[in-house]
Amino acid sequence: QVQLVESGGGLVQPGGSLRLSCAASGFSLDGYAIGWFRQAPGKGREGPLCISSTDGSTYYKDSVKGRFAISRDNVKNTVYLQMNSLEPEDTAVYTCAAGRLTSAQAMGMIPYYWGQGTQVTVSS
Repeated sequence: QVQLVESGGGLVQPGGSLRLSCAASGFSLDGYAIGWFRQAPGKGREGPLCISSTDGSTYYKDSVKGRFAISRDNVKNTVYLQMNSLEPEDTAVYTCAAGRLTSAQAMGMIPYYWGQGTQVTVSS
């Protein structure tokens, strides 16, 4: 069974950090581009915020560049999202997706598989 499971969300104060994990089962992540998306309360899904491509390249949306870092461990079949300097505006459900990179310049990807999401709340 193909599955992506996120973990690591929670409540953090502004300026704090969290590391999210996206663990795959039923398939190998190393053949897919992985993206992180988010959906804030009352808003549509945003993203991808960042993408890890199959060749190891990474791409970031301007709103998270310098604060977020995506990485992957193909041995553990897991992708991570390190989030630093978190702001209340980062509050959202964060979801990972595995798919195909269509445009590195435009941050485009076609997701094939989705996780269920993990809640991140940034509040004092």
